[in-house]
Amino acid sequence: MESIERENEPPQGHIRIVYLGPVAPHWDVESEFGDKDVIEEFQLRALARLLFLPPHDPQFKRNRERVIRDAERENLILEWDLGIPEESTQEK
Repeated sequence: MESIERENEPPQGHIRIVYLGPVAPHWDVESEFGDKDVIEEFQLRALARLLFLPPHDPQFKRNRERVIRDAERENLILEWDLGIPEESTQEK
């Protein structure tokens, strides 16, 4: 029932995770709108999971799924920019 209610609520914010390249730190987490505290806490958690993992690392896939689930729980729009147009995805 809670998930149905969440779907009807407007998003709490927008997050864009950008791959910066092969030299660490590999990721930047940006926000276009949302509650400052919610966004900052999400950014910290996402960076903790991704910071030293390039997208080809096997651990990246597992941690990416955790970041996606975290964004869903927080009702955030999540966009990934992996630097390759066909691999860029947008998830909510």
